[in-house]
Amino acid sequence: MSDNGRHSEVVQAEGHLIDSQLLNVIFDTVIKGDSSFEVLQFAIGRTNDELSTLSMRITSPTDAALQLVLEELVSLGCRLAREDDASVRVADRDGCVPDDFYSTTNHRTHVRHEGRWIEVERQRMDAVIVLEGDRARCRKLRDVRAGDRVLCGLKGIRVIPEFRERDRFGFAFMTNEISSERRVEASVTRIAEMMREARAAGGRIAVVAGPVVVHTGGGGYLGDLITSGYVNVLLAGNALAVHDAEQALFGTSLGVDLASGKAIEGGHRHHMRAINAVRRAGGLRQAVACGLLTSGVMYECVTHGVEFVLAGSIRDDGPLPDTVMDLTQAQDRYAGALADVKLVLVLSTMLHGIGVGNLLPSWVRVICVDINPAVVTKLADRGSSQTLGIVTDVGLFLRQLAHELR
Repeated sequence: MSDNGRHSEVVQAEGHLIDSQLLNVIFDTVIKGDSSFEVLQFAIGRTNDELSTLSMRITSPTDAALQLVLEELVSLGCRLAREDDASVRVADRDGCVPDDFYSTTNHRTHVRHEGRWIEVERQRMDAVIVLEGDRARCRKLRDVRAGDRVLCGLKGIRVIPEFRERDRFGFAFMTNEISSERRVEASVTRIAEMMREARAAGGRIAVVAGPVVVHTGGGGYLGDLITSGYVNVLLAGNALAVHDAEQALFGTSLGVDLASGKAIEGGHRHHMRAINAVRRAGGLRQAVACGLLTSGVMYECVTHGVEFVLAGSIRDDGPLPDTVMDLTQAQDRYAGALADVKLVLVLSTMLHGIGVGNLLPSWVRVICVDINPAVVTKLADRGSSQTLGIVTDVGLFLRQLAHELR
């Protein structure tokens, strides 16, 4: 709508707008977009469970400015008040979509099609929405094919942000900032309870781990979690498996004896010797079958039937035969392994942690443990707002978690 050179649109939102601080973010977004708002209606939820509702008019100096503000507001859970069907355009070539395509968030999303709202499947951030008959699915840009019906613009799209439960597990003290000064034991107790509840409900738990898990002596405790049934899928890079095999074969990690903490003469060759031994066996599963590997994280995964995916990178030595070096294939394997996961532990890996965060819908709880606060902060800042961060040594964390879960 245009009025005297001004462009406006009415939007609506509902949810725990006040205690989630989303209301302030909505107002700030409008102001930062060089626009103004007029609250037409606001009803505060009267109980702990009742949602608040908001209706307001956004006014901008130009249509372009209005569209930019509306894009931001839709990602925050606002929707256009007009009950129009979503706009659909046909992709004219493989891997490309119309310029005004809708780019998804990781929040639960519904689209209006033929007069009814349908939930988008395979929700993830940075994808497009493709209509397939009466179903809507997220799809990576590279997977779009000519003729696909792609959602465009902002009409008929409703995003539902995940509102934090009111201190459901006592995590309110962790959500405002990242700090290394909080008592790790208290956090571990709450995480252990979350893992017990997830397993009891039949939910799958994923662990995303870096080689630091082995370097800090946490490999044995991660193995305990696997044998206890608290890990359903392990996602990692080549390095975790290499140094895990190195420890199993030589008792070292990066050439350092994990029992004494001393560097071993010639130990710098141990990880290459481990790679050679596993390659000669034909892979990790074959190395376990022939008795070469008799301990370690990968041994426990193989012997307990826990799915694992190793995604390679340009710096990998070897790599191990099990490592997926095709980037597109590795992303797809990660995404498939994360289907229906309810809880994810990210253990000292920035690269794989952020990658997994980008694949997850916002209702999957993510716990990131790292000695570097920047890793925890980056994961949350890159869209995975459901992340809870613990700044501590990952080996210490795993030791306490394994003890708590015994």
